[in-house]
Amino acid sequence: MVKRIFTALWYLIVVLWRAVIALFVLLSLALLFFAIKGPPTPHVGDSVALVWAPRGSVVEHSEFEPGALLRQFVEEKPQQAPLRDLITVLRRGASDSRITLAVLQLDELRQAGMAQLQELGGAIRDFRASGKKVIAYGQSYNQLQYYLAALADKVYLDPLGAVLLQGFGVYQHYFKDALDELGVKVHVFRVGQYKAAVEPFMRNNMSTQARRENRIWLHTLWDVYKADVAHSRALPASALDRYIDNLPAELAAHDGDTAALARSAGLVDKLVTPAELRAELASVVGEDPQTGGFRQINSLDYLRASGGLQANDQPGKVGLIIMEGLIADGESQPGIVGGDTIAQQIRDARRDSSIAALVLRVNSPGGSATASEAVRREVAATRQAGKPVVVSMSAVAASGGYWAAMNANQIWAQASTLTGSIGIFGLLPNVQTTLEKLGIHTDGVGTHSLTGALRADRPLSPESARLVQLVIEQGYQRFIHRVAQARGMSVEAVDRIAQGRVWSGRDAKRLGLVDHLGGLHPAAEAAAALSGLPKNRFMLVPVPATQSLRERMLQHFVALVQQLDTKQRPIPDWLEWLVLRPNETRPLAWLRDPQAIYAYCPCWLDLGESG
Repeated sequence: MVKRIFTALWYLIVVLWRAVIALFVLLSLALLFFAIKGPPTPHVGDSVALVWAPRGSVVEHSEFEPGALLRQFVEEKPQQAPLRDLITVLRRGASDSRITLAVLQLDELRQAGMAQLQELGGAIRDFRASGKKVIAYGQSYNQLQYYLAALADKVYLDPLGAVLLQGFGVYQHYFKDALDELGVKVHVFRVGQYKAAVEPFMRNNMSTQARRENRIWLHTLWDVYKADVAHSRALPASALDRYIDNLPAELAAHDGDTAALARSAGLVDKLVTPAELRAELASVVGEDPQTGGFRQINSLDYLRASGGLQANDQPGKVGLIIMEGLIADGESQPGIVGGDTIAQQIRDARRDSSIAALVLRVNSPGGSATASEAVRREVAATRQAGKPVVVSMSAVAASGGYWAAMNANQIWAQASTLTGSIGIFGLLPNVQTTLEKLGIHTDGVGTHSLTGALRADRPLSPESARLVQLVIEQGYQRFIHRVAQARGMSVEAVDRIAQGRVWSGRDAKRLGLVDHLGGLHPAAEAAAALSGLPKNRFMLVPVPATQSLRERMLQHFVALVQQLDTKQRPIPDWLEWLVLRPNETRPLAWLRDPQAIYAYCPCWLDLGESG
């Protein structure tokens, strides 16, 4: 009897184990099938409104980080809105007879660069130029949201909302007192009167030179913002300045009613509730019988329904490579531009006979000088091989970002792009005092006076410091000589506008650092023209970075998961096991230049809720 019981139990365990294995195999095959096949293509009805609702941060391309993507999907807080997707949707909708109007819903837009806003604004203007209306609606508008809303035919605001304009500013933390308290000494080596990236390690406040420099480019960008908004809203050029400067008094005059104040100032056209907006739109495009709202399609579904980004049968190809984030040596990772990765992509594009020209899209404040040089060499080699390279600068293409771009056939930037910052620096932290506070001491012997001279736990001798400074100075001379050669300028002329100084795209064109003002599309047209392709007879195709089979499968799977409705299909915890976790150390991953030499500009401008 006992033997039969144990035999039956063992047989049951084996059956269950085989069933689990079979179920896992079937589930894996099903996930692979649906990931490759993708979700069904949405249908676009007749006479519908295109709901254009960017969420999170506007980026040049979506970073492949499955763990983070899945978590934000579970939390229903998308973090990235690819710039090219947003522009493509509006341009296709402008020529699509099924699309009657566009509705801008900007409440979830959190971050974008001023140059990116200008490109999005150009797509909104093109949509309006087709004869179709654009209506913007928001519960409230912060500064970056309002820039896009102001370009619509009509700007609607919730009766409980506000338009919060504050102007542009740059604020950061300074660490000198904290480092002194901790006993950390940072040896700073730099060239350039305006190279302020190292100031947080040396001071407790912004230097006079940095303050003067920042004011110049901040006012330039603010002038661009004001001019675009004032022109679209038919307001005086000084209207936004008056709105900000007189906000306390004007708000008091309107009994604290922020929405009424915005309407009185001419910033919005009408105060409406969501229900009133739905009824108004339904009267134009018709009512959706399933939802009771107006007939509509969101931008993501419309992009898929119209064939995705590559819905183009043009014969010519222009390759697109995107550099977005801090520049570091090695391979790319989310938020970090790997010099080796970008260099390999450029080589692949150069060797691909089907690609007639190349566009390098740069949105980076720089980073490693070595990695920037690796990219520059490949750009120069591609140009020498007879394949044109055009650089399109996004919000920021400064310091190492400019270094990588300088040898292109042409450089394009927006008037509000931040570029220049031609200068380099070195950082050598020293923690000897910190260790001594903990009772830890360093001692030893070496064969030469320079042995161990650059260790972080030993004092830096004057001779060693001089050596590092000489390397930095030589790096700066190399930088300005290469800019002079690439841009057809004298070294003295480059030195006068270098010194680490940041320039707006408008000023950079005047100074000869860039060739033309415009966004990604005109830059791609220029690249096609340089290669001999007929105008409007080319297709802009991304040059892919090398990915493993696992990464490609995960990317397909995450793209599928993002199409699901979380409210109806909640994602179980076990799905997180299928994807990667983000690298928590990546904020410091760019600080790995083999010579500790960096070309970096601390000039990111936050236009979001913080103003």
